[in-house]
Amino acid sequence: MRTNFILLHRYRSYVLVGLLLFLCGILYLTACAPSLRKPRKFVRKNCLECHTKFADKYLKMKSVHAVVKEKKCEDCHLRHGIVPKLIFKQIGNQTCYQCHPKEKISLDKPRVHTAIKKGKCIDCHNPHASQSSRLLKAEGSDVCYQCHKKKNFEKKVEHKALQKGPCLTCHRSHGSDEPGLLKNKEAVVCNSCHDYKKNSFKKAHAGYPVETSSCNSCHNPHSSLQPKLLKTSTHPIVVQIGCQKCHDPSESQHPFQTIKKGSDLCYECHKPSDLKAGGNIEHLPFKDGKCSLCHNPHASESQILLSKKGNTLCFECHKDKRVTMAVSHKAVASERGCLSCHKRHASKTPKLLLTKEEDVCFSCHKKTKEARKTLKPHVPFAEGKCSDCHNAHGSNFPAMVKEKMDTVCFACHIDAEIKFIKTNTHKPVITGKCNACHNSHGSDREKRLLADPGGPELCVKCHGDLMQPAAGGSKHEFFKNGKCLRCHDSHGSNIPGMIVAKQGFLCFSCHGTDPGKEVKNTKSRHEPVVAGECTKCHSPHKAKLDDLLLAVYPDLCLTCHTDLKEKMFQKQAVAPAASDDAPADVSGKSKTPDDAKIYVHAPSDLKDCQICHRPHFSAELALINRPIQVLCGKCHDYKKATFSTAHINIDARVMDCRKCHAPHTSKDPKFFKEAVHKPFTERACKECHIVKKP
Repeated sequence: MRTNFILLHRYRSYVLVGLLLFLCGILYLTACAPSLRKPRKFVRKNCLECHTKFADKYLKMKSVHAVVKEKKCEDCHLRHGIVPKLIFKQIGNQTCYQCHPKEKISLDKPRVHTAIKKGKCIDCHNPHASQSSRLLKAEGSDVCYQCHKKKNFEKKVEHKALQKGPCLTCHRSHGSDEPGLLKNKEAVVCNSCHDYKKNSFKKAHAGYPVETSSCNSCHNPHSSLQPKLLKTSTHPIVVQIGCQKCHDPSESQHPFQTIKKGSDLCYECHKPSDLKAGGNIEHLPFKDGKCSLCHNPHASESQILLSKKGNTLCFECHKDKRVTMAVSHKAVASERGCLSCHKRHASKTPKLLLTKEEDVCFSCHKKTKEARKTLKPHVPFAEGKCSDCHNAHGSNFPAMVKEKMDTVCFACHIDAEIKFIKTNTHKPVITGKCNACHNSHGSDREKRLLADPGGPELCVKCHGDLMQPAAGGSKHEFFKNGKCLRCHDSHGSNIPGMIVAKQGFLCFSCHGTDPGKEVKNTKSRHEPVVAGECTKCHSPHKAKLDDLLLAVYPDLCLTCHTDLKEKMFQKQAVAPAASDDAPADVSGKSKTPDDAKIYVHAPSDLKDCQICHRPHFSAELALINRPIQVLCGKCHDYKKATFSTAHINIDARVMDCRKCHAPHTSKDPKFFKEAVHKPFTERACKECHIVKKP
C-alpha cells in the first residue's frame, strides 16, 4: 500500500513537470521564435510630398513639362537628404539634351541662338511649367525682348510682319542655316510677303531686280524712323531712287554693276580735296580708295553710312585697340570715341590726329597744362610728347602710363636704374611709384619734387605714424627738424635702413670718432661702438627715454648679456649678497650655500649699470668708470676691522677685487669665483701668505 502511494506521487510529479515544460515551450515560441509576419520595408517619399509649394505653383499651369507631370523629378535632379540642395545630373543644357537631341531642335545648324551657346535653355524656357506654350517664359515676341531691347523694334515705322505676328514669323528659335536665324534665304523670306512682280514694287526700286539681292542693305527689317523702313542713315541717291547714278541701267545684263570702281565712283560727288581738308597724311583705306571698308554705299543704322557703330568699326582693323584696359581713356569711351582725337580721312599731323599731339591732349587736360609754367617742367612734357609716357588709348597702369611707371622712367633715366636698385630699396622705387615723390609733369623744386627736400613733408605722407610728435623723451635733432636725407638715401642703399653710409661712420660724423676726446688712455671699448652698431642701444629717430635709449637699465644691457640675465633672473628665489660683517663659521669657512641659489651683487645697484660702467669707452678694463679699488670702495668700507680681517690685513689699495670675486652674481655668498685655489676655499691663507698683524 505504501509502495503504491509513493509511485502515484511520483507519477503526479512527472506530469506536473511535463506541463511546466510544455508551457515554457509555448512562451518561448511566442516571444523569441522568428515572426511569421512579412518584414517591414522603407517607402521612399515622393518629391512633391515635401515640395508642396512647388506643386501648388506649377501643376495647375497651362503647359507643364512632361517629366514634372509624371513626377519624374529624378530624370533631371539627384535626390537630396534632410538638407535641401539643388543638384542636377548634368551641367547646363546637357540635362535638356537627354530628352531633346540637338539634331531634333536644329542645334546642329551652323548658326545657333546665343542663349543656347551659353548653355542656358532656361533663359527662354521654364524647366517646370508655364502659362505660355512650349514652356516659354512669355508669350510671342515678349520672350525675345528679355534680351533684345524692345525700343529697337518699336520705332516710328514698324514692319507689319512684326505688328501682326511674333518674331518666329521670320526667325527660327534655336538654330538655322541662315544669318540672323532666318527661316530661309533673306530674299525668300521677304518675297513671301512682298510681291516683287507688282508694278508698285518695281517702281519703288527703279526697276532693279532687288528680289535677288539683300533687302537689309537699305531697309531695317524690324522698325525705323524713316519711311519705307529705310535705315537711319540713307544715301541721298537711294532716297531719291537715283540708282542709275552709280549702277548700270536696270535693264542691262549686269544691273548692279557700278559705273566706276572703288573710290573713283565716290569721287563723282565727294571731292577728295574736301575730304582731306588740307591733310597730307591719309587714312590707309582712304588712300587705297577702299571707301566701302568703312561705309555702306546704300544705308546704315550708324551715322554717315558707317558700316559699324563708333569704335567697333575702327577695331576691325586696329584689333590691338580692342583689348579692355584697367584704366580706359575717357575720350575713347565717349560717344565720339576715336574721333575725339583722330580725323577720318586725312590729317596734317601724324597718326591722323586732329591737331598737334599736345594741343589734342590739352583740349581736355587744361589743368595739366598749367605745369608748363613751373620752373622745372619735365622735358617730354615741355616738348609736347605726351605719348612718350602715356598710352592714349588706355593702360593697365595708373595714370594711363605705357608700362609700370619705373620702367617708363628708366627708359630715359638709364643711370638711375643702376643707381637706385640696391639691397635696400625705397618702397616707391620697388613698386614703381616715382610720382609718390616727384611731379611727373613739372615743379618749381629741384628734381621736380612734390615738396621741399629740406623738410619732412615728402616723408610724412608714408611715414606719418613714425613722424608723429611725441610728448617727453628724446628726439634725434635731424629727425626732429625733418632732415631725413641727412642720414637716408631717398632711393636705395646697400646698407640696412637705407642710410647713406655705414652706421658707425654716419653717427661718428656728428658724434665724433676719436675716443681720446671722451676718455684718455682708453683700455676698453663697448663692442657695439667698435662695430659701429649704435642702434643696438639707441633709436635713430625718437625714444621715450633720454639719450634716445631703447630701454631702461638693466634691460638695455641684458638684451646682449643674456648669460648674465639668466643668472640674475632665475625662477628660484635670488639670495641677497652677504655683507662684510657676516660672521664666518667656527671652521673659518663660509657657509656652503644651496647649489641652486644665485647671489646677486647689490640688486638695487644692478638696476643701473652706469653706476659701475661707461657706455662707450673707458680708461679701465671692462668699461668700468673708475679704478677698481675706488669703484668698490664706494660701497665697501676698507677701514672696517671686519674688512681687514677678511682680507688678512692686506692693503685694499694694492688689491684687485676681481681676482677673487665675481662682480655680478655668484653661488657663494661672499661672491668668490667658482674656480678658486683649494687653500683659499679652505680659508688657509697663512699657508702661502705672511699675514701681518693689525
